[in-house]
Amino acid sequence: MSAAPGKARRGTRFEQSAATREPAWIKWSILAASLGFFLLFVLLPLIAVFVEALRRGLAPYLAAIIEPDALAALRLTLTIAAIAVPLNLVFGIAAAWLIAKFDFRGKQLLTTLIDLPFSVSPVIVGLMYVLIFGANGWFGQWLLAHDLKVIFALPGIVIATVFVTFPFVARELIPLMQAQGREEEEAAVVLGANGWQVFWHVTLPNIKWGVIYGVVLANARAMGEFGAVSVVSGKLRGQTTTLPLQVEILYNEYNFAAAFAVASLLALLALVTLALKSWVEHRSRRADTGGSLSLEAAAAVAAANRATRTSAEKPAS
Repeated sequence: MSAAPGKARRGTRFEQSAATREPAWIKWSILAASLGFFLLFVLLPLIAVFVEALRRGLAPYLAAIIEPDALAALRLTLTIAAIAVPLNLVFGIAAAWLIAKFDFRGKQLLTTLIDLPFSVSPVIVGLMYVLIFGANGWFGQWLLAHDLKVIFALPGIVIATVFVTFPFVARELIPLMQAQGREEEEAAVVLGANGWQVFWHVTLPNIKWGVIYGVVLANARAMGEFGAVSVVSGKLRGQTTTLPLQVEILYNEYNFAAAFAVASLLALLALVTLALKSWVEHRSRRADTGGSLSLEAAAAVAAANRATRTSAEKPAS
């Protein structure tokens, strides 16, 4: 029967070799340890947030969420994400395109600087901006003279959030664009496409899922950022408090029910982000990794260019 060979080939290619195959008890032990770690340190705390938030019932839970300071914190959180994420999107695409498609002096330095927010504490980032834009900072007197406020206001929170989130889009796109190479862009240029046409019709379709994935990660970090925002915001209730800061304020006031209610709202936003991230990963795996579509797009762009030039060269009747 042909079923026996199929059973013999069950498992990954790594497991088909006797030298690399592990006993079943080792695989199950590793799986149990991984699941136990996930349940203890991830799932259980997440469940605890919602349990504590709803401990007193649905009415107190809803009252804590619609409280004016909580709504103001939610609006500020979404506003900051709506400003910081598009800025990082533009920077990330430009930096990734520059690093992956061109050779220039200082390329390695730029790549290293992009990783800087990963190695600097967010609290240090906040203090850095206070020293620059604060009342006693480098530009503090000039800002006061022109009635401009950065620290303890929305601009300072946005700047700090942009700094801690700007590597995500770029770091997602750089290896992707390097793996794709430059052949398709060069083919489009040879066929007559200009720079913007190459980007919109060749480069962007190939990196669109990477772009979305980087945006999702940057958005998650922007909504959950605490350290840098806590320094530059001043924690003015109803004015400069984001959802994470609002949770801390309520918890320090021993208002645990309201603190967990607001924390559950932030957790729901995180779960939505996680679901969107999983969907993007699923779609990116199913996406066609070949370059034929881009080459067809390049050919279409070139044909459109030739048609435009031909119509422009015809003498007016």
